[in-house]
Amino acid sequence: MAPLQLGVFVVPDAQEVERTLALVAAADAAGLDLVGVQDHPYQRRFLDTWTLLSFLAASTERIRLVTDVANLPLRPPAVLAKAAASLDVLSGGRVELGLGAGGFAEAIAAIGGPERSRKESVDALEEAIAVIRLMWSGERSASFAGEHYTLRGVHPGPQPLHPIGIWLGAYGPRMVRLTGRLADGWLPSVPRMPLEEVGVRQRWIDEAARAADRDPAAIVRLANVNGAITDGDRDGYLRGPAEQWIEQLSELRDRYRFDGFVFWGDGDPRDQLARFAEEVAPALRERFG
Repeated sequence: MAPLQLGVFVVPDAQEVERTLALVAAADAAGLDLVGVQDHPYQRRFLDTWTLLSFLAASTERIRLVTDVANLPLRPPAVLAKAAASLDVLSGGRVELGLGAGGFAEAIAAIGGPERSRKESVDALEEAIAVIRLMWSGERSASFAGEHYTLRGVHPGPQPLHPIGIWLGAYGPRMVRLTGRLADGWLPSVPRMPLEEVGVRQRWIDEAARAADRDPAAIVRLANVNGAITDGDRDGYLRGPAEQWIEQLSELRDRYRFDGFVFWGDGDPRDQLARFAEEVAPALRERFG
């Protein structure tokens, strides 16, 4: 099993800038591994995700930065690849690329994005992975002819400072199998995805990886986990005291095969992060190394 990774999920609320910056600074100081930022450019209350990540890269020292997940229909993959590689170089190799096919089709269309069916969205995602890898390839010239994206003798670059992982926010059968076949990681949300659905999706990833002559163990599997750490009694899944969180996240790792967790706590974000970093994370690291 891959080394344990623990992170925090932040909301890029333009009206809570100071709180967001303080939250990420606290996660960096606490030794968490990742900060994930959602990407909804059509949301009027949100800062632009790449602008925020760039600012966070300059104001943190060690924590890694991941789009959780980038909205592909509104981020042309060649330009997205260049943005990710540039930030990786500037941050000292601290960027990963979470990528999604794009939910909220009406909102995407309202801001000028393409109107795609579900099948077209997955087709475009598959093409985008190829385009992104070409843009990171270091080749002198790259071409690609797809239905949704093309490259015509473009000069790729810059190359990332480290091998950036492409992690897919995937739920449907075809997207999940695409993860096993082409991506570097899987980044769903729990309990948005019910636990009874996790096992079959892990199997689909493994089967698709083997069919593509890839090692399933090389595919990182992280879960966004949402709930509340409280002082009271257990009040549902991932809603209760730190001991409950330690128990249930341990089960997610041992039984459901997740390599790590990106924490999104309900309530006061700073209080929830402090409890996760001080009460939950040390116990998980002691157990899993």
